[in-house]
Amino acid sequence: MTNAPCDCAERIAAAYLAQHDHPAASDSVEIYQTSLMSGLIAGVYEGETTLGDLFTHGDFGLGTFDNLDGELIAFDKEAHQLRSDGSASATTNDQKTPFAVVTEFNPSVEITLDEAMDSDAIEALIDRLVPSENHFCAIRIDGDFEWVSTRTVPRQERPYKPMLEAIAEQPTFDFKESSGTMIGFRTPSYLQGVNVAGYHIHYITDQRDGGGHVLNYRVTRGTLQLSVISKLRIDLPRTSDFLDADLNPADIDEAIRQAEA
Repeated sequence: MTNAPCDCAERIAAAYLAQHDHPAASDSVEIYQTSLMSGLIAGVYEGETTLGDLFTHGDFGLGTFDNLDGELIAFDKEAHQLRSDGSASATTNDQKTPFAVVTEFNPSVEITLDEAMDSDAIEALIDRLVPSENHFCAIRIDGDFEWVSTRTVPRQERPYKPMLEAIAEQPTFDFKESSGTMIGFRTPSYLQGVNVAGYHIHYITDQRDGGGHVLNYRVTRGTLQLSVISKLRIDLPRTSDFLDADLNPADIDEAIRQAEA
């Protein structure tokens, strides 16, 4: 008889917390963000921030590219563009982003995952280790995955469709028996619209040949690292698209949930 996912998460968390305190927020690390998630929802798909400028604030993070041309994943001083054709390529510093989030990743928690866990169990484990949802939590998982389901939004052209229409055309990919890295953030619910409330995770294979925005997964073995962060800095675009956008529509919460599901 197997244990339920949350039982597994509780057992691992209890073993860790028997020897460690709950992690505290770093005094020296901040989240840096360019633009707002509500801007993407409103169709603001072009930004002013280059990746060269972005990575002066941290080399660990995620986002997208001008024209929604794929998913950004960055860690260990590497950054990759994951496109809707399934390809992955190294980025260049002159590329621009309409929305991205980065930090310096200094984990205060590291746990070996020596049994299979799905995404619900991993999230339950993180929620147990970092019980307050009022700070950011930066997340990294390196390991072997039974499967990872991802999606990647296709490049858009003017006149831009609203994001919910754009993602209706997005391809999905299933990576089976792959090894790779997931990175992302758990963001406080009160920041929905500013960022993506809850879990937002991207994946890339060890071969750097594919990945995307994570929908679901099952890790068979690996390492989970966490960093709690209490500082947030945001730079807002000055473009006419951003200035004219409706950034607080009544259905923003539902729109983001649909976009990220």
